[in-house]
Amino acid sequence: MAAQGLERIPDSLGYLVLTEDGAVVSSGGELENDEMMANKLTRLVYTASKIPLSADKRDTFRRISVICDDVVYMATVSNHRIYICKRQYVTQEPVVT
Repeated sequence: MAAQGLERIPDSLGYLVLTEDGAVVSSGGELENDEMMANKLTRLVYTASKIPLSADKRDTFRRISVICDDVVYMATVSNHRIYICKRQYVTQEPVVT
């Protein structure tokens, strides 16, 4: 199955495409067939989806980023799929004026 262009994201270390219930549809790079990470991130997405962002209960998050040490996992929910990209996290120094 196509990864919807996730393999072409600059500095990508890996990706997962999951069904709503967390089954791996497609994967690559460091996340190739990483079902343990798929399960963890699916639980995170489900937990985040229960937190209301406004009074409108239908208004839920669309993207979430998780920084762990020197990598960032970015999850996007769209069309009944969970798209996850793992990228190198580069901290930026604060700008001093």
